[in-house]
Amino acid sequence: MLVSCLATLAVAGVSIVLSLNTTEEIVKVAMAGVAGLCLILSLIFAPWPVKALVLAAPLALDRLPGLGAIGIR
Repeated sequence: MLVSCLATLAVAGVSIVLSLNTTEEIVKVAMAGVAGLCLILSLIFAPWPVKALVLAAPLALDRLPGLGAIGIR
């Protein structure tokens, strides 16, 4: 599972870099779609503790004073 998770994260990283460095609009949209799909796949392949951390982190940050869902208040 770790290999598939790292592979999808690597593909997502490369597609984000390509999306930011290109000037063609359709390529930007396609690479952003590939990056989103790969990030979702990496969450599917991730072990349960990582999924729990991804779920709990925004909830914990929301409870801290001065931080919210929008950012720093």
